[in-house]
Amino acid sequence: VQLQASGRGLVQPRDFLTLSCATSGFTFTLYEMAWFRQAPGKEREFVAQVSRSGRSTKYTDSVKGRFTISRDNAKNTVYLQMNIVKPEDTAVYYCAGSWTLSDKYDDPGQYTYWGEGTQVTVSS
Repeated sequence: VQLQASGRGLVQPRDFLTLSCATSGFTFTLYEMAWFRQAPGKEREFVAQVSRSGRSTKYTDSVKGRFTISRDNAKNTVYLQMNIVKPEDTAVYYCAGSWTLSDKYDDPGQYTYWGEGTQVTVSS
């Protein structure tokens, strides 16, 4: 199983970037996918989640209206479009996959597979 996250690392405030997470080794269409992030000295926090079909999404309040999660089931890839980024978005971003259909979509413990993370730094 592999989840390889990638995306531009250093951006300026109010800039935009897209993170990608290419996956392999598991049946992508059977997993709900999500992005989490972890800033220095803080716990890992939920960012966004997309359902298996891609039709349903959920976001943490701090990114609503700025970030968009999506998936391409033909490419086994999940994306996070980040717009109007802020310094407080600085963190290591992780993609994750969950087999379990649960309302605890923001709980890291619900996710089976994790990528290694990609650093996003928002600074002028």
